[in-house]
Amino acid sequence: MSELLARHRAVMPNWLALNYNEPIEIVSGKGNRVVDADGKSYLDFFAGILTNMIGYDVPEVREAVERQIATGVVHTSTAYLLRGQVELAEKIARLSGIPDAKVFFTNSGTEANETALLLATYARKSDQVLAMRQSYHGRSFGAISVTANRAWKNNSFSPLNVHFLHGTDRHLTQFKGLSDADYVKACVDDLRHVLATAVANDVAALIAEPIQGVGGFTMAPDGLFAAYKEVLDEQGILFISDEVQTGWGRTGSAFFGIQNHGVTPDMLTFAKGLGNGFAVGGVVARGDLMDAPHAVGLSTFGGNPISMAAANATLDYVLDHDLQANAARTGEIIISGLRAAAERLSVVKEVRGKGLMFAVELESPQQAARFMEETKKAGLLAGKGGLYGTAIRMAPPLTLSVDEATEGLGIIVDALETIDAEAAQQ
Repeated sequence: MSELLARHRAVMPNWLALNYNEPIEIVSGKGNRVVDADGKSYLDFFAGILTNMIGYDVPEVREAVERQIATGVVHTSTAYLLRGQVELAEKIARLSGIPDAKVFFTNSGTEANETALLLATYARKSDQVLAMRQSYHGRSFGAISVTANRAWKNNSFSPLNVHFLHGTDRHLTQFKGLSDADYVKACVDDLRHVLATAVANDVAALIAEPIQGVGGFTMAPDGLFAAYKEVLDEQGILFISDEVQTGWGRTGSAFFGIQNHGVTPDMLTFAKGLGNGFAVGGVVARGDLMDAPHAVGLSTFGGNPISMAAANATLDYVLDHDLQANAARTGEIIISGLRAAAERLSVVKEVRGKGLMFAVELESPQQAARFMEETKKAGLLAGKGGLYGTAIRMAPPLTLSVDEATEGLGIIVDALETIDAEAAQQ
């Protein structure tokens, strides 16, 4: 055990999970690569859990932050006007497509989802919320209540009355073999049944991830949420799209994940990649929903000048370099390559993803852990998750080059071939 690992275990909680049998300390980064304390270089296919969205040591972001620091003002609070906050809110409101949108900034995706749930339950005067099976929306009390993954739930207590829907669980017996259209119909029938049997009076909202992050990048077929929204609109139920992992062009086919379903939500939450490593999250919502609460509110650090400088520079970089198109291009190289390899690898149960957000479902948690060690040895960082701990999930920076995509694909396939060969000998 390294000296730093021993110190970590002495003072950090046991549930703060670390990757790898021998966890690494990342000490430097440039572009889409990082270096650990032993001097080993890695191509980063997990980006700090989808947070280093445009890579490391990006001059435009670094210089924007340095300019703000040079003013001597790193914090004022929202009690004063914040030019960077207003500028970023204007961009996000425009990009969201939500009519008459207003934006509230937080420090994380958990905070963002808590805020959206507060707005929805206030507007609808109801504690009843719909969420998706296999979902993850954060670690706080309210966010855990709309999380449907037992590995991430510490208790059953909840400030909300929650009912969970189908939509990302096609592996279940009753859905196997269904076409997209038939699966959507079955899910909509179930939604109507839930509304007819399990709830009382008004429901506040449905909160959903267009692609489930911790769930292992499982996703509903395109169009499901549009079909859900038709039903929700009949009763005035609000729709919250959790874009903490799917936003800013990562899916390649849309700037926000929910747009793949042809849906404009009532609220949209965001965090992670927007600050390219600096803490930022938030909610963009219809103005009437955002303005409705009667009590005074603020966020001490939300919208702070440093995070706003980083986020403005990051979003401008994404737009100026059309990184959504790059995600589509490089993601197709990787996903199509993985699907081709999967045809000859018995340990691969499924390859799924959109753009630079893709996953490989293996047969067992042990194989997933083995994959992590093999790719680490070969110089690539990945993540794992899924409902059963069997999914490898990867989301490189949106700046990934074609050469890096090809390099990463090769490392992934080599690791899968090793695991497949080992499984064949057992």
